[in-house]
Amino acid sequence: MALRREPTARQVRLATELRRLRDAAGLAAREAAALLGVSPVQISHIESALAGVSEERLRRLAANYTCSDGDLIDALVAMATDRAQGWWEEYRGLLPAAYLDLAELEHHATFRRDVAVIHVPGLFQTEDYARALFAYMNPEFPDAEVEHRVLHRMRRKVVIDGPDPIPYETVIHEAALRIRVAGRAATRAQLTRILEMSDAEHVTVRVIPFTLDDFAGAGSTMVHLGGTVPRLDTVVRDAPHGTVFLDSEAQLEHFRKLFRRVKKRSLAPGQSRDLIHELAKEL
Repeated sequence: MALRREPTARQVRLATELRRLRDAAGLAAREAAALLGVSPVQISHIESALAGVSEERLRRLAANYTCSDGDLIDALVAMATDRAQGWWEEYRGLLPAAYLDLAELEHHATFRRDVAVIHVPGLFQTEDYARALFAYMNPEFPDAEVEHRVLHRMRRKVVIDGPDPIPYETVIHEAALRIRVAGRAATRAQLTRILEMSDAEHVTVRVIPFTLDDFAGAGSTMVHLGGTVPRLDTVVRDAPHGTVFLDSEAQLEHFRKLFRRVKKRSLAPGQSRDLIHELAKEL
C-alpha cells in the first residue's frame, strides 16, 4: 500500500497515541514490531501516520502494550477504521491543510469550548464579518481566495446549527464585540447573530467586560475540542506561523484550567446577553 503524502491531523493524532502507548509500555519500536510479527519500518510508518493500521493490528498492539483502557482503544479503532470523506475534502488543494484538519476535528468533536479576545469566534461569524476579516489579514488575496475561506467557514457552522449539534460554550471579550471588523451595520448584524445563537439550548455565551478588574487573559484565545474520551481532546491555537494543534496530557490539562479560570471571571449568560444587547443598541 502506498504511503500517505500528507496525513491529516486526525491521522497524526492516532499515530501519536499509538506511540504514546508504546512508550508507556517501555517498548522500543523493534520490540513492538517483533511482538506484532512485522518489520520495525512498518511500526515507524504507523507511528508517523504515513500508513494506516487495521482494527485487528491496533487491538493486538494495545494488548502488547498492556493497555486496559477499553474506551480509549475503541476510540482509536474508530479513528483507524473511519474511511468517510467529509465535505471539507472539497477544499483540498484550495485551502491550507489546517483549515481541513480543523473542520474534520470539529466534525468528530463531542463538544467545543472557545475563548475569544480579539475576534468573534469563527462559528458565530457572519459572511460579511468573515469576508472583511480574511481580506484584511491578507490584502494580497484575490477575491476567489477570500471566498473559498468564507464559504469554508460558513459550512463549518453545521456543528452547532446543523441537525446534530454539539454542545458549544464560548467566552468572548468585550473587545471582540466592539471592534468593527466590517463597519457599523455589519457589526450590528454580527451581534444580532450571536444573540440568536445564544438562544439555543446547546449554546452558552459569556462575556468578559472591559470593566472587569484583574483580568490578564489577553493570551487566552483558544479552541478546545472534546474527543470521544478526554485523552483525545485537542486544543487549537493560532500562532505566528500558522494553526497549532496541542494534545499532550500536560497541555490539555493546562488549557482546561485556563478555560475554567476565564469562565469563572466572566459574566453569567443572562448578563452577557444584556451587555451584547446594549452594544448593539449603541450602533
